[in-house]
Amino acid sequence: MADAAITYDLNILLDSELPEEQRERILADVEAMVADNGTVVSAHDWGRRKLAYEIRHKPEADFHLIQFHSSRELLERLDRTLRITDGVVRYRIIKLRPGTPDPPDLKSVAPVTGGDPEPAER
Repeated sequence: MADAAITYDLNILLDSELPEEQRERILADVEAMVADNGTVVSAHDWGRRKLAYEIRHKPEADFHLIQFHSSRELLERLDRTLRITDGVVRYRIIKLRPGTPDPPDLKSVAPVTGGDPEPAER
């Protein structure tokens, strides 16, 4: 009996101050790398969001999720490539368990754009 293909989540936080074409090029390069050595299951653009804490003095980043099937070699190549790519604030590759639900559509949820929330009335 053949094993089911393993699905991975790649969460990428890109510097929101980069030009749009550079952010798109980074994502296109990552997706091409995955497509050459595996299968892209889905790609999600979650938009610009405020970070829970500043990373490299950046208060916000562009969030992206790419789900894919691949081999161990691709994971190592992605790890090395993303580690040295300018404009990548953070990334994380996670192996999903079978039966994991689909990711939420965060693009439809209004992103947090900064500012302090209004104080609650007492």
